[in-house]
Amino acid sequence: MDRVRPPSASRPLFAASCAALCAALTGCSAVAVRPPDAPAPSRVMLTPDREAAWESTVSTLHRFGFRTADENKLDGTIETVWVVGSSVGEVWRGDSVGFANRLEDTLQSTRRRVIASVRPVEGEFGPDAYEVTIRVFKEMEDVRGVTANTTGGATFQNRSSLDGELQAVYGQFGPTQWIPLGRDPALENEIIAALGKR
Repeated sequence: MDRVRPPSASRPLFAASCAALCAALTGCSAVAVRPPDAPAPSRVMLTPDREAAWESTVSTLHRFGFRTADENKLDGTIETVWVVGSSVGEVWRGDSVGFANRLEDTLQSTRRRVIASVRPVEGEFGPDAYEVTIRVFKEMEDVRGVTANTTGGATFQNRSSLDGELQAVYGQFGPTQWIPLGRDPALENEIIAALGKR
């Protein structure tokens, strides 16, 4: 009995599948990462009481897992420390919005930082309200080469004599570098929505 050969139309599909698999396996080094164009800042109007607007902003940032690094009331800015992105299994953390962001944070080391501005909106007889602007910046870790903390690198070898160097586990070679990915509008909108409910 003769075997039926697959049609030749499936060969380009197979070649395209192999090319996509090779591109996916090469990782970030083969793809140039360009920060997207910056979206417009997310804003919300709060009460005319400056202290209430300020404290509401700080407590909302804490609720999303961001600790403040610097609060400058004269300039009206609140900056947070960098927070490593939460993975798919960390559903209680609020710093990643949506499944796509959580999956990316699970497979690749990312971090986020918030810069909030609390500014008065002047009216006829003084500030009518305070406008809060939220900007969330996102970065991805750029690992230079393979880290030395593999299973084989973390065990002592039997072949050589034991000398004074007993530290088998080393850190990553060189400083950690981060690639800016631009802003995170999904998280900005979540923070603004939480501020609007206060």
